[in-house]
Amino acid sequence: MSILPPSAPVLPRRILFVAFQRFGLLDLSGPQTVFWCANLFAQERGLPGYDCHTVSIGGGAVRSVEGVVVQTDDAETFPARDVDTIIVPGTPDILDVVDASGALVHWLRQSAANVRRTASVCTGAFFLAEAGLLHGRRATTHWINIDDLAARFPTLTVDRNAIFVQQDPVWTSAGVTAGIDLALALVEADLGYDIALGVARQLVVYLKRPAEQPQFSEMLKAQSRDTPAFDALHLWILDNLGDEALTVDRMAARVNMSPRNFARAYKEKIGRTPAKAVEHFRLEAACRLLRGSGRSIDQIAHACGFGDEERMRVTFRRHMGLSPSEYRQDGVVAPSVSITAQR
Repeated sequence: MSILPPSAPVLPRRILFVAFQRFGLLDLSGPQTVFWCANLFAQERGLPGYDCHTVSIGGGAVRSVEGVVVQTDDAETFPARDVDTIIVPGTPDILDVVDASGALVHWLRQSAANVRRTASVCTGAFFLAEAGLLHGRRATTHWINIDDLAARFPTLTVDRNAIFVQQDPVWTSAGVTAGIDLALALVEADLGYDIALGVARQLVVYLKRPAEQPQFSEMLKAQSRDTPAFDALHLWILDNLGDEALTVDRMAARVNMSPRNFARAYKEKIGRTPAKAVEHFRLEAACRLLRGSGRSIDQIAHACGFGDEERMRVTFRRHMGLSPSEYRQDGVVAPSVSITAQR
């Protein structure tokens, strides 16, 4: 009888977080915290987790743009064959920094060919593009730098809406906190939905956003204006989207105003009528559920307050130029003029 040799232990996935002078601290620490938390859940379940290292070219102390100094290992001490994932943060000074970082770009070009996946957070996409990793691929970055990325690297396709993009073994994310969404997606790909959701809850992330969630949510846009009187109203609307009767009268009563004065003040402050605002909140919620849940289209229509599938379909066609079922299909990305441009 032959004796089978014991199987080799499954090792943790090694992740290198790349630092450079004037990197964005949250671009780095946000994903690092996600993987640290994922390790806790993995250990509870007896699963291989992550072996995380912060590296730089040459190693040593590296100062973030915020002034925090981080100690790093020398990236060259980690053979690429032993690395699973490389994650590159961004910086507000990306154009100057990437031009002065030839050694880092060269290391990325060489290393990425031998690791399972490479990812960028925010303007870190410029490093990936400079290293040739985004040639012919779709990518995203911070909304402020979208045009610069498209102009400087015309061989890539810039996705102006996405929170993060996966194209083959390369992942890119939108600005700053979108790196947390990217890291959650990487954890989900490695360890499954339940662990990713557990990490999101542990970190008190309000929502584990799907890749195609617009960089500017309707709630974020509403909060970006000087509208403290309407902040509580917007939260109430989100909590009651399933109620078809979100009328002007009811909304006015929530803020102790007459319907006429409320409609006028709301349009003046928010830039759209109350009815249009509710429609946009419903549309965004439906987009999220279509990509992030297994509910039927009819169930989503009712949950978001459209009343029925046909009304939701008409709304999708008017704002996005496609049907809910088309939006749900893999690979379909909402046009950039969809939720964020219509008023």
